Amino acid sequence: MGELILLRHGETEWSRARRHTGRTDLPLTSAGEAAAAALAPALAARDICAAFTSPALRATRTAELAGLAGAKHDPDLWEWDYGGYEGRTTPDIRAERPGWYLWRDGIIPGGPGGPHHPGETVEQVGARADAVLSRVIPLLDGGDAVLVSHAHLLRVLTARYLRLGPAEGRLFRLDTGTLCTLGVEHGEPVITSWNVPAA
Repeated sequence: MGELILLRHGETEWSRARRHTGRTDLPLTSAGEAAAAALAPALAARDICAAFTSPALRATRTAELAGLAGAKHDPDLWEWDYGGYEGRTTPDIRAERPGWYLWRDGIIPGGPGGPHHPGETVEQVGARADAVLSRVIPLLDGGDAVLVSHAHLLRVLTARYLRLGPAEGRLFRLDTGTLCTLGVEHGEPVITSWNVPAA
């Protein structure tokens, strides 16, 4: 059985500034492009049978630079929709909502979708992650599968792969331009590598 390979897209201006970037479609910085390209050798050494990417430009460009030009778009791989917290940093949000923690407190309506746009709960992100896993895990009989996506979505997906609740994604820090692998040990799902930058 193959492994599930997770790539977080390379750096953007907003990720560098630690701004919540859900549905805002930003390009990679030059450093983000370099980090994405540096992942290509590690992927070239793998037996990849399928690759999927978020439709976001930052993810599709990462896939292309990492040698996954044929990766298929999967809308369930979009990042968490942050609603009224789109584009804002945690310190900025905490200035008006002391002690706020995304994984516990969630988001507020608003953002680019308009003042009543609800954004997503962590449970809704978990449902999308479950949908991705239901489609991809059967493919692992033929080799490795790659998912190119975003920090919070991949953290939730990892929690769900490990049979944890979606909010347990809070336990898995994930930096830009990194590679992770999920596999099986004695029939049980495990993390085989995490947050590995390009060599």
